[in-house]
Amino acid sequence: MTDSNPRTRLTGVLLLTSFVAMIAGAAIVVPSGLTLNSADPDAVLVAVGEQFGLHLTELVFDVLGWLALTAAGLVMSARSAQAPRPHLVTLAGGLLAAAGLAGLLHDAGNLALTQLAADPTAPAVATVAWAVLLTAKWAVNLAGLLWVAATAAAVGVPMPTGLRIAGAVAAISGLAAVALPWTTGTDGPTVALEQLGYALHLPIMIWYGVLGWRYLRNR
Repeated sequence: MTDSNPRTRLTGVLLLTSFVAMIAGAAIVVPSGLTLNSADPDAVLVAVGEQFGLHLTELVFDVLGWLALTAAGLVMSARSAQAPRPHLVTLAGGLLAAAGLAGLLHDAGNLALTQLAADPTAPAVATVAWAVLLTAKWAVNLAGLLWVAATAAAVGVPMPTGLRIAGAVAAISGLAAVALPWTTGTDGPTVALEQLGYALHLPIMIWYGVLGWRYLRNR
């Protein structure tokens, strides 16, 4: 899944940028309690209002991460004619770009919360916040599912056996993260369960970071 084409190196830069940005965002969200649980919109509005600057900083990193992932998917698809098994590269790139777009939709919802948090006591704000949070949560769940599908397609492209196995394991871990919200019924995931979801997505993030590094090194 590597060649000397400059597009390959660009894909590597974008994948590594996405990895670093998303890790930075997660490093802010998890310890600060800004996971924004849809089960308690009132608490979310208070948390965002009290940590407004931190929330926006995390969003900047997250938007950068999803944008870079979208761009990496598009560039990957564009170079598919020169790659082995081009149909799988095109599929993986397209799914990766779609995952990035779904992630940006998630961030759009979280950004809307900053305006709602400015006046949390206004009529119906909590109801609107709940709807925005719910939409954002399922958007990121869709992003995760598309990311898993992209990984499953990517491991079908010729690459070292160890990297292929690691990709398959990462895809299984990501699929478990996507399945978690479905196990909670109408109650929605708890904060602890959402943080577990972050941990289960981490192998996919690392795998694409490693893939990006390989793209840069194989010139």
